[in-house]
Amino acid sequence: MVLKELQSLTGHTGRVWNCSWNPKGSLLATSGEDTHIRLWGKEGDQWVTKTILSEGHTRTVRNVAWSACGNYIAAASFDGTVSIWDRKNGQFECNATLEGHENEVKAAAWAKSGNFLATCSRDKSVWVWDVDQDEDEYMCASVLQAHTQDVKRVKWHPLEDTLASCSYDNRLKLFKEDDDDWVCVSTLSSHDSSVWSFAFNNDGSRIASCSEDETIKIWQEFKPGNEQGIKTPGKDSAWKCVCTLSGYFSRPIYDIDWCAQSGFIVAAGGDNSIQVFKESDTSQDINAPEFEKVLTQSEAHSEDVNCVSWNPTERGLLASCSDDGDVKLWTLTDC
Repeated sequence: MVLKELQSLTGHTGRVWNCSWNPKGSLLATSGEDTHIRLWGKEGDQWVTKTILSEGHTRTVRNVAWSACGNYIAAASFDGTVSIWDRKNGQFECNATLEGHENEVKAAAWAKSGNFLATCSRDKSVWVWDVDQDEDEYMCASVLQAHTQDVKRVKWHPLEDTLASCSYDNRLKLFKEDDDDWVCVSTLSSHDSSVWSFAFNNDGSRIASCSEDETIKIWQEFKPGNEQGIKTPGKDSAWKCVCTLSGYFSRPIYDIDWCAQSGFIVAAGGDNSIQVFKESDTSQDINAPEFEKVLTQSEAHSEDVNCVSWNPTERGLLASCSDDGDVKLWTLTDC
């Protein structure tokens, strides 16, 4: 198995923090220190800049997220705001700016249903916004103060309106709506240091998380009445750390993504490498699954790798971005 570099995309100045594919896999959004969002599309055999969204923010754009319909982008910025872009008129335009966080906004994420947007911040909070896309209205539904430190990422369950977050407090948390309020239903504790990122598998029954502690952890959901006899808190699921991958990275692991098509997990971080893992063919026990590394791309970038993202439709196509200012496209062969 080989990870082959297809193209290096240049254009950003300064570090590039985030890369995110639209749902069709036809556009890649990137953002970084230069305050710009670049949208890349394919022309012939090459990926080129299609659009530069440059007027939404005054500081670093830390994260960009696509809505499930592909017509909206939310951008989280160190200027403390989240910009909302839509292309109702054919081109992406900023139609709303969400304010309320008291410090740098680190990430945003749309629920697959389209009904909610989540944001998180250095101010230790997670906000859930009610979305009315017809009226371009975004109302704060809840401010969640469950974490005790900087919240790094928020992501939604792939099939339902369950929200997850991770933080400098070494924990992941899951939230659900309960009687018009949002409540924490699970706290996932096993990492020894900051949890930088995480990813759900294709059906949301597992989470892979990565940390400053240089480990990857696999979490398994156990629903009420599960065959394994794992106790659950009432009507909500229990989550259990069932596997820890350690010794593969020599620096903190900054990002992780779980491919819905192939089941491969990709992770990257401060040692400049990109590494790919998969569940072993011999893995059978849901309580103790076995995962193995299938490849290491050493010096994938010349500095920290901040984000890795599998294309949602083209099997094996991967995007990465780095402090070195480059965005790279890769293809994983024999996957």
